[in-house]
Amino acid sequence: MEDSKTLMAAAQGATNLSDFGDDGFREGLDRLLFSLNTEARLNAAGDHALRDRILLHLRQRLMVEDWYRRHPDIEDEQIAAPLFGVSLPRTGSSALSYLLSSDPGVRYLRVWESSQPCPPPSTVTGPDPRRGTSASAADERLKGGKRTPTGIDGAMECQDLMALDFKSQIFQAFAQVPSYSDWLLEADHTGTYLYEKRVLKLLQWGQSKDGTARPWRLKAPTHMLYLDALNTAFPDARFVMTHRDPTDVMLSVASVYTQIIEKFTDHVDHAYIGELNVRCWSEAMGRAIAFREKGNDHRFFDIHFRAMLDDPLGNVRGLYAWLGEDVSPAFAAAMAAWWEANSSTERMAKLDPAKFGLEPGAVRARFADYLHHMDRWAPYSEAA
Repeated sequence: MEDSKTLMAAAQGATNLSDFGDDGFREGLDRLLFSLNTEARLNAAGDHALRDRILLHLRQRLMVEDWYRRHPDIEDEQIAAPLFGVSLPRTGSSALSYLLSSDPGVRYLRVWESSQPCPPPSTVTGPDPRRGTSASAADERLKGGKRTPTGIDGAMECQDLMALDFKSQIFQAFAQVPSYSDWLLEADHTGTYLYEKRVLKLLQWGQSKDGTARPWRLKAPTHMLYLDALNTAFPDARFVMTHRDPTDVMLSVASVYTQIIEKFTDHVDHAYIGELNVRCWSEAMGRAIAFREKGNDHRFFDIHFRAMLDDPLGNVRGLYAWLGEDVSPAFAAAMAAWWEANSSTERMAKLDPAKFGLEPGAVRARFADYLHHMDRWAPYSEAA
């Protein structure tokens, strides 16, 4: 794969634009390309898909800056009190985000606009050509997999917006990039979240009613690693956190990583994938606990995975009561319809935990502090 200078020039040529904005994204791009070229052992499909994905984010970044250049009033948009889902992956957080996106009174990141935020949806007349299409070769390659249902307008995580700064876990879900992943774990994400905020303003621009913007509902497990940086960009943010036994979580997320990565390399290292996720998510939970304990606990609403399965609508009503908002009849009906259509979706087959080096006792030991806090944050008993 070419170097960053060549790929940036290709994106500029494709868009006839030149300004990428602040160059803070360059370090992540360079580190990612080094790792892809020296560590990932991509097959031909992987090289094509990852190159195409990088070019997609570079083109979109150019377009974002061009829209701001031509319409500086976009900066005046306010992102007020967004709600972020900040749970471990595979804890029911995706189902929760789909339920929340059923509320006609909120704004969420739609799957087709997450990787292609330009042009701003308010400027598109008629059917949006992005809707229902693959944004890149990587998305096309992943079609047909057993993935959690979203629907054509379903809610998407923030990963693609973070990828515009080239600090996103989406890349380590596509390829085995250990040096990039090590760097990403410790990298300062302040600029990443400020750029995400910049794009959210663009997406919301022109869609406010009576001068009032709909509140955002956003989500990505990654956020737990960088809550201090997120808080700098969104100081009035609130958080919802779903909880589940991490031994189940680690096997599930490792299985997801494998199903994606194996499409792009012929040399999957299952032990690496297992350890990467245990290290990443145990560190994420440690940072989330620290963030909550330094005066932010009141900004979190907690839901146990099994409680969500038992009574999804009741738990959303509890969340809305905590937010001080009402669940409208239209919202309740839409949630019930979504749950009825999706609650029995075929589940992904799990692989053998030993294949990933995931010994349950050892995993639980890595999450011991979290398990203690989970019992307090989201108590659950089978008799409840």
